[in-house]
Amino acid sequence: QVQLVESGGGLVQPGGSLRLSCVGSGFAFSDYSMHWYWQAPGKERDMVSGISPDGGTITYDDSVKGRFTISRDNALNTVYLQMTSLKAEDTAVYYCNARRFSTEYWGQGTQVTVSS
Repeated sequence: QVQLVESGGGLVQPGGSLRLSCVGSGFAFSDYSMHWYWQAPGKERDMVSGISPDGGTITYDDSVKGRFTISRDNALNTVYLQMTSLKAEDTAVYYCNARRFSTEYWGQGTQVTVSS
């Protein structure tokens, strides 16, 4: 049974930090590129960041460059998203995604709320 389980979301003040984690199981984690997506109320789900299977290629949405850092630990089947200098507009449900060719899996999402 394939699972992606996110954790680490919550309420944080503007300027604060959070680290999201996503643990994968039931598939060959190290063969998959991993991504974080976000979806704010009334908006589409868009990609925040992605990392290749070996961690050698990383991409970010322009709005988070310099503030968010994606990383992965294939030994732990885990991908992380370190978020700093958080802004109100970062408020969204964050989803973990695993993709290999036409196969992809999604987590259930974790809420991040940035508010004073």
